[in-house]
Amino acid sequence: MIRINENFTKLQASYLFADIARRVSAFQEANPQTRVIRLGIGDVTEPLPPACVEAFHKGVYELASRETFRGYGPEQGYAFLREAIAQNDFQARGCEIAADEIFVSDGAKCDTGNIQEIFATDIRVAVPDPVYPVYVDTNVMAGRTGPAENGRYAGLVYLECRPDNNYTPALPSEPVDLIYLCFPNNPTGATASREQLKAWVDYARENRAIILFDAAYEAFIRDPEIPHSIYEIDGAREVAIEFRSFSKVAGFTGTRCAYTVVPKSLKAWDTAGG
Repeated sequence: MIRINENFTKLQASYLFADIARRVSAFQEANPQTRVIRLGIGDVTEPLPPACVEAFHKGVYELASRETFRGYGPEQGYAFLREAIAQNDFQARGCEIAADEIFVSDGAKCDTGNIQEIFATDIRVAVPDPVYPVYVDTNVMAGRTGPAENGRYAGLVYLECRPDNNYTPALPSEPVDLIYLCFPNNPTGATASREQLKAWVDYARENRAIILFDAAYEAFIRDPEIPHSIYEIDGAREVAIEFRSFSKVAGFTGTRCAYTVVPKSLKAWDTAGG
């Protein structure tokens, strides 16, 4: 008899965005004349930019010819793309990130969901509240939490995001191993200052923790004093993994292209201490 992973049974009634979609549909049926501004899944409302369309067409034509057909690309992403990302998204901001520390993928949602599989199941995980639900759900399914109690899962450390702290959580009051941060935050839009990010990096270094930094919305930052990347903070290369998404930067939703940055100096430990 094959048993299921019973951690799935801990999940709440439905995926948040599916629940939002059902509620919106029910509201629109009851109020057909009301215009609804959707703030659930952050899909785009405009077509792809001309530069993207032109590049897609060029790529299709390359695949249609024996001389230029490529087949599967490099598993880490094409070198030209990784180099362009390193130069324009990081080095231009003073971040010491090399092309071979960048891993192109099929979406930041996939990366932020899958990354937790690298880590042990008995670690202590901290998540802002509220925050993108994928962070919580994937750790629930991996078995790092107890059952849900009053809307929260036992075993997770919740970092309160409230009006009185400008929706930017304080450092945890107890030791944690893995820290999810999302700035600008989904869903609050809050950003973190250089000083606030420095405090998180210092905490992670002192406690040998790792920060999973979701910067999918960095393109919306307008204040020149606000960091776009956690790697703008000294010491972050030792303790942080950063996630980026082309869907927010270039209206690229549905085309599945993103990347994750894993610096060579970042370390975790096995039971032998290595």
